[in-house]
Amino acid sequence: MQVEIVPVWRFRKSPDDAPMLVMLDFLNEIRATGKITRAAEQAQISYRHAWNLIEKWSDFFETPLVDRRRGRGTTLTPFGERLVWAGQRLNARLMPQLTNLTHELEAELAEFLPQAPAAIRVHASHGFAVEKLQEILGRDGEVSVDLRYVSNETSLAALKRGECDLAGLHLPQGPLRATAIEESSRWLTPDRHRVISFVTREMGLMVQRGNPLGIGGVADLCRPDIRFVGRDPASGTAQLFAQILAQHGIDRDEIGGGHPPIEFTHAAVAAYVGSGMADVSFGIEAAARQFNLDFVRLVTEDYVFVCREKLLETRAMERVIAVMQSPEFRAAVAALPGYVAKDTGDAKPVRNIFDIPH
Repeated sequence: MQVEIVPVWRFRKSPDDAPMLVMLDFLNEIRATGKITRAAEQAQISYRHAWNLIEKWSDFFETPLVDRRRGRGTTLTPFGERLVWAGQRLNARLMPQLTNLTHELEAELAEFLPQAPAAIRVHASHGFAVEKLQEILGRDGEVSVDLRYVSNETSLAALKRGECDLAGLHLPQGPLRATAIEESSRWLTPDRHRVISFVTREMGLMVQRGNPLGIGGVADLCRPDIRFVGRDPASGTAQLFAQILAQHGIDRDEIGGGHPPIEFTHAAVAAYVGSGMADVSFGIEAAARQFNLDFVRLVTEDYVFVCREKLLETRAMERVIAVMQSPEFRAAVAALPGYVAKDTGDAKPVRNIFDIPH
């Protein structure tokens, strides 16, 4: 059993008016392809009905949403573009929260179902590979994944308290790794915990297509003409970015006027830049490519899971590792820009990863 929770956009001009439902995915398909026929096929409606919807929405907003020119296809008007990008940002911002609510509800209902599959509780920071793993396990049906998106520290604290089975953790490669290990190791007991390799992912600067401002590194972010959007301070990505700035001798107050806007997912900051509301952000390459942005690589991260050693002896965890190591999952990861499935599913002692002395 899977639950799906999706946001729906309804507009009204006054409390007494009937709400106007606007399908932003439909408009986004027009923006991406320049073809109303493709958007109609995607929405499973007729071409005539598609045009009726566009005219209805345009009348409601009292401004056109699309522009048709002979030989140039169909494009969105500036208002239509702004509407679609607002939807992109909102969906990217809400997705982790909606996913958390979805899995919470699934877990509650599963307790009352006969022959419910074994459950694995996963607390991890948001990532595209984690999504793929949960998606494949959901289709597999042998293991139910109760996935909650939280920060590095929150996931490790939950593992220590016994509130989750797998805790996600991302560690930068290179000179910044020691700091990340020092911050994380206090939550772990080497004799009790194991680290499961998962993927590596590229982290860097998301910039407008073509990089019109010539942003080549973090030093450029201090320029007064650069608009920056950051991640929430509690996230592991924000903490890694702060470490990169310190590595280059840059104070965070020098970026974005000292108080840049913040978003809560990689996709949300990418959508913020893609919509033209900011020039640059820091995050994963896959999110940048999703919104047709250019990407300046800065560091590679190892994304791993931490668990208690006894979990590895359970049938549920054996199945999770089997899916991690399956050709289907490896193919899914290979399709994600900047991601690599490296030693995926291999369980190792904490000391081997954290260099903790005996």
